[in-house]
Amino acid sequence: MADHQGGFGTRCVHAGQHPDPTTGAIMTPVFLSSTYVQASPGVFKDGYDYSRSKNPTRTALEENLASLEGGRHGLCFSSGLGAMDCVLHQLRAGDHVVLSDDVYGGSFRLIDKVFRHAGLECTRVDMTSLPQVQSALRPRTRLVWLETPSNPMLKVLDIRGVRRIVDDAARGMAPHGLSDPALGPLGAPLTRPIFVVDNTFASPALQNPLAMGADVVLHSCTKYIGGHSDLVAGALVTNDDGLAARLRFAQNAAGAVPGAFDCFLMLRSTKTLHVRMQRHCENAAAVARFLSQHPRIERVIYPGLESHPQHTLAKAQMRGFGGMISCVVTGGLDASRKVLERVRLFSLAESLGGVESLIEHPAIMTHSSIPAEARRALGIDDGLIRLSVGIEEQADLIGDLDNALG
Repeated sequence: MADHQGGFGTRCVHAGQHPDPTTGAIMTPVFLSSTYVQASPGVFKDGYDYSRSKNPTRTALEENLASLEGGRHGLCFSSGLGAMDCVLHQLRAGDHVVLSDDVYGGSFRLIDKVFRHAGLECTRVDMTSLPQVQSALRPRTRLVWLETPSNPMLKVLDIRGVRRIVDDAARGMAPHGLSDPALGPLGAPLTRPIFVVDNTFASPALQNPLAMGADVVLHSCTKYIGGHSDLVAGALVTNDDGLAARLRFAQNAAGAVPGAFDCFLMLRSTKTLHVRMQRHCENAAAVARFLSQHPRIERVIYPGLESHPQHTLAKAQMRGFGGMISCVVTGGLDASRKVLERVRLFSLAESLGGVESLIEHPAIMTHSSIPAEARRALGIDDGLIRLSVGIEEQADLIGDLDNALG
């Protein structure tokens, strides 16, 4: 079947994957070769010369993920931050980034602590307010970056609305910098902002940002796409041929590529993505309702609850509300710490999106790189905990939380 034919679940199982022509093996083989024999100098089969540049197992995964996001080009990386790094390498000193205020701490750290030294400027903005997005854009803005739902406050951002603002602003932006053919695809300066949506929390099962106007979709495949807490990887998907060429050039030059076995594991995982996400959503909805009625919980943040400020947008933009919940425990740090120490089925650990349920403290763990005053402004206070609801039995998950809160 063609990679973009069939429903989402069918593409999860089949897209990008074909029986091995030598043996008929139904699973894509793990190609562990680092190099490939050439028929003549510079003449090699199907573009395979060295596995940093291209690997058959990785190709199958990239085609699979591109299909799931409705894109033409997929690129897989050794981590989600490796994928983000590749995007940031498209920019030049003096370029400006507009970043949503609530993002994974590692994303903020990469821009604020690493690329700031390369001359990039960054403005963080509450993207639930489209006028704030508009006012943040500058003539040198070349990247608009958002997460939706966001980490950890689960803000749902209007992808189509941000796209309209970026397009309007791009019409008044003059190109800057000279072309330098010696730099390859990166030698041509960007003439408009790249609009990137981090789709990690939703996964392709619940949301497809390319269809809503994103130029690039990013995933930390470590999370829902991998789904089993046994690999670290990232991905980019785009429909822009020119941008895809730039990204591939930067990836090959920097080398942040995943190993063939990790690609094999992800291909195993995407085959069940649609059924796993259905269970994640069902369980999270039940846990969110339980927590919203518990006397020791001040606030529950979950896009599927009517109390969520962007609940209506989430219903319009997503096909499900996901497996992530944030909530505030009454009593601050001491009370939240006791809950984290008392859980037995939920595991106290960083990361998310695996089949097992995890629980963590953003201010101490995943978002410690965010300045304290910025965390407080976002609502990441000492009583906030974040839950990644797995696919266990609902009654067991609720019972574990009830005991920990008791």
